[in-house]
Amino acid sequence: MPDTPVISIVDDDESIRSGTTSLVRSLGFVAHAFPSARAFLHSEQLAQTSCLISDIQMPEMSGIELHDILRTRGHHTPIIFITAFPDEKARAQALVRGVVCFLSKPFDGDTLSRCLDIALKNNAGESD
Repeated sequence: MPDTPVISIVDDDESIRSGTTSLVRSLGFVAHAFPSARAFLHSEQLAQTSCLISDIQMPEMSGIELHDILRTRGHHTPIIFITAFPDEKARAQALVRGVVCFLSKPFDGDTLSRCLDIALKNNAGESD
């Protein structure tokens, strides 16, 4: 089997970040967690991330802003957005940007697993 995909999780809520990290690891992936978009952008994991799971509403920099910065910098990592405050405007902003999934918290492991499968299959088909 090729290298295990690295999934990075960005969420300012420690309990969500911890729970999502544990869930991702239980699905067989390598997982790294970050308390903010800025922490992720300055991490060594940025270039190694196979898929990003990010909260939309965070202080300092939203998930949408993080997405836009990544694309501006040439990173085309698939993104799954998660939110405790789903609204149609945020959903529309996310989907128009091509995110893989838009999940409302709490979400279950099966749903996240399906989203990760889609993200990693789509990513494997792209060439940088």
